[in-house]
Amino acid sequence: MVDRLTADDQLVLWSDDTWPQDIGALMFLDGSRLLDADGQLRIQAVREGLERRLHLLPRLRQVLYLPRRGLGRPLWLDAPAFNIDEHIHVMAVPAPADDQQVLDTVARLRRRRLPLSRPLWEMWFLTGLTGGRAGLFIRLHHVMGDGMASVTSLAALLDSAPEAGTGMPAREWTPSRWPSTAALLADNLRHVGHELARVLVAITHPVRTVRGAVNAWPTFQGLLAAEPGPSTSLNRLLGPDRRLNLIRTRLDPVHQAAHANGATVNDVLLTVIAGGLRGLLNSRGELVDGMSVPVYVPMSLRAPSPNAREHRAGNFISQIAVPVPLADIDPASRLRQIAAETTRRKAMPHIALGAMFGNRLISGIMIKFVAGRRVNVLSADLPGPREPMYFCGARILEVFPLLNLIGNVSLGVGAMSYAGGFCMLVVSDADAYPDLDVFTDSARRDLEALIGAAVHDGGRAARPTLAEMGESK
Repeated sequence: MVDRLTADDQLVLWSDDTWPQDIGALMFLDGSRLLDADGQLRIQAVREGLERRLHLLPRLRQVLYLPRRGLGRPLWLDAPAFNIDEHIHVMAVPAPADDQQVLDTVARLRRRRLPLSRPLWEMWFLTGLTGGRAGLFIRLHHVMGDGMASVTSLAALLDSAPEAGTGMPAREWTPSRWPSTAALLADNLRHVGHELARVLVAITHPVRTVRGAVNAWPTFQGLLAAEPGPSTSLNRLLGPDRRLNLIRTRLDPVHQAAHANGATVNDVLLTVIAGGLRGLLNSRGELVDGMSVPVYVPMSLRAPSPNAREHRAGNFISQIAVPVPLADIDPASRLRQIAAETTRRKAMPHIALGAMFGNRLISGIMIKFVAGRRVNVLSADLPGPREPMYFCGARILEVFPLLNLIGNVSLGVGAMSYAGGFCMLVVSDADAYPDLDVFTDSARRDLEALIGAAVHDGGRAARPTLAEMGESK
């Protein structure tokens, strides 16, 4: 069976030459079981621990193969030879090895391209950190999966207890043979036949075709027909360098703030972003009364499943652009406005981005058109494990998701709930945000004010939360 990329996966590749489409996560681990007495990583034990789990994630031993014209879409094939040493690396963080030094190190590492000749992932263990911690920067190419798919897939590498899986031997692995040119040609002809059949169905069933176009229109409208964002200094094409910052808080007070205002955790994230943007633009003298800034919010189209292994790999998302107000109002009022807007937009039908931009020519035109809408901010909120997890026997203390930026989207804020914490990683274009600390400090102040107000009010909900009405976080 030929494992081809989907239209959604190909959409990721079409911008990769200009803006590398890597996603990842920064973890802080308890170093007591990973480091020896000299602070050096027990690299061999880590490699053996990972090799025992690789059979659970076959994609980690596959390469992306780009066939010649006429043989169809790119496909995943087993690497002819796999050496885990090429994917596991160690780097000592320069003194004083605090969070900022860790972030600077991650920013440098992400500039290195993942070679297409190998499986598209790597892990960097960061040593020398303060507080007895070890860092772990995991990155993989976005074509391997969207945020939700990546989180659920990588969970297969984790344990619920420090000793789990330690006695399990690594399974022997033999790469599958690559399909012949004739097999790829035949598979592509079958695919072309299926596409022609779909066109014929569309022609012979016009009512169904029109209904599908109607269902797709809200997604088109949200991306293409919405009012463009204001003209600010944030609107600029990305350069190669990034600047990173962290925001930490606990999940319970975030839930409490959301509950008190009839909102979701994702709405709280958007409110925090709005507070950061207000402080930033105000410091630059660009803030005007009544200004709102649109923020891209990805929406997973995957059906919820209690079993992480049932989630398919690859990309399967839609996207909405939510305008967040920057007016001089208290964060709780802003949160209620944002919650009402996201509720309205999420209630519309949504289709996968690949279904809209499935043709390369159309995709190129649409991507340029979307870039002209001046949407410069991206957010993502990912639910992680509720209980502490362990990686190669080491307890994971915190997890911060690293988003990829593209075009003129010069700022991204990824958040993940994990083991009672709520961790946010801010990534920005280094040239567009030399003053990223202003954004981060302003966002923290709004978050503290929002949480403080909810705690002071005792967490009494103004109305039932969306989660209580059946909507997932």
